[in-house]
Amino acid sequence: MATCGEVLVKLLEAYGVEQVFGIPGVHTVELYRGLAGSKINHITPRHEQGAGFMADGYARTSGKPGVCFIITGPGMTNITTAMGQAYGDSIPMLVISSVQSRSQLGGGRGKLHELPNQGALVAGVAAFSHTLMSAAELPGVLARAFALFQAGRPRPVHIEIPLDVLVENADALLASQPVSITRPGAAPAAIEQMTRQLALARRPLILAGGGAIDAAPALLQLAERLGAPVALTINAKGMLPASHPLLMGSTQSLVATRALVAEADVVLAIGTELAETDYDVTFAGGFEIPGALLRIDIDPDQTVRNYPPTLALVADARLAAEALLANLPALEPRGADWGAARVSRLCAQLASERDEPTRAQTRFLQTLFDVLPDAVCVGDSTQPVYTGNLTFNPEQPRRWFNSSTGYGTLGYALPAAVGAWLGRRADGQPGGPVLCLIGDGGLQFTLAELASAVEARTPIIVLLWNNQGYGEIKKYMLNRAIEPVGVDIYTPDFIGVARALGCTALAVEGEAQLRAALASAADRQGPTVIEIDELHWQQSIAL
Repeated sequence: MATCGEVLVKLLEAYGVEQVFGIPGVHTVELYRGLAGSKINHITPRHEQGAGFMADGYARTSGKPGVCFIITGPGMTNITTAMGQAYGDSIPMLVISSVQSRSQLGGGRGKLHELPNQGALVAGVAAFSHTLMSAAELPGVLARAFALFQAGRPRPVHIEIPLDVLVENADALLASQPVSITRPGAAPAAIEQMTRQLALARRPLILAGGGAIDAAPALLQLAERLGAPVALTINAKGMLPASHPLLMGSTQSLVATRALVAEADVVLAIGTELAETDYDVTFAGGFEIPGALLRIDIDPDQTVRNYPPTLALVADARLAAEALLANLPALEPRGADWGAARVSRLCAQLASERDEPTRAQTRFLQTLFDVLPDAVCVGDSTQPVYTGNLTFNPEQPRRWFNSSTGYGTLGYALPAAVGAWLGRRADGQPGGPVLCLIGDGGLQFTLAELASAVEARTPIIVLLWNNQGYGEIKKYMLNRAIEPVGVDIYTPDFIGVARALGCTALAVEGEAQLRAALASAADRQGPTVIEIDELHWQQSIAL
């Protein structure tokens, strides 16, 4: 007899799932009955939040949904933060949990791990939550989840399986096949209208977000044909090469960039929410789009949020960009004051306005990618990440992402880097180093996941930016004339802790030591922790 739990694993394999993150418990062991004989790899984090962050990082580098097996009750409360981060950044994540037997759902009888309603608990951080009331429902609910991942706005999906359903006879489902959904193409009438407006524009501009990441080749050609400056959100970094003359970077929150956007007569916004964390990180307002706004998004609701469009199109970003390109005629060059010339002046102005800490942190980031040009950098909420969001541009997509956007959680970068390393190897992709850039405060949220990285033999490089506390929040309090409280936290011996957990660990001072440490770390089979003291680094660069 094949149980529901065993058939679930077979169906996940059929959908191309190669990796699962989870912590086995008494309520999920039936999921593992089928997992042991499958080709799916399993990673055990030290906390369910870590499982969710690993799944998030895996999805971002592989382009495939990250999958988690989670126990009832505390497992679900633990993973909701990670689901919130994935929900905010539109990351595909499948969370499969157990729940009490059908006759005991919502019974309030004090059963182990009992919650009144797990589905209600995760409703705000999931596209949907479904309770499997019989094994027969399994193929259908998995088809719903993967249809969303394949052709909709991807976000976490939660499927909970009662304990008695997990062991139900599911022989009849062994022949079930996965469903493949084609993403929606672009309506010809809307493409014609958008093409007309773009062709007539004298000062066109493109705002591209993470939802357009697979449209990078077409978007690059579209920008070049239009001679349009391009601003990318944090999750879209790399869609244009760093040296491209039309790339404005990800500086939409800065005054000079806002002035350029305000000059545009037609703005094409594709795969972007136009939300605060990319366009107004100063939290003071002021980002405006006076010109005609053309919006393309996979989510109908999103096309009218934040900034109402002149014209909107619901479609896959890649298909829409290709359709625009195919319909756009060869155009006369724009005026001498637009396109690459205007972007060049903007970039020169922004570089001249950087203060010393920003220059020092930018130099730090440049050093990382000078030594490891193929690296992926997974960031937390910490100062050099904020700086990199403004000043650093990778050469390719899926090379720079962090938790300072969207939900904005701390502790994300370490477990997400583990997942990212595994994701880079999904389907035989070429590998490369994965960097975890995290502050001393953030690292203490998920420090135990260093043990998971050692156990999984993932050679991530943890770059610990140490300012002995919550430095950015302390600065924010001082700027608002608030006496700092709760920000000067105890700083442990991170090198000693990392070594005790099985990592190679060292502290560096200055660029030469950092370069040497990075080169050595890239050749190791397990994780390396490199500690950088913020003050010492800035002093070494100033010298």
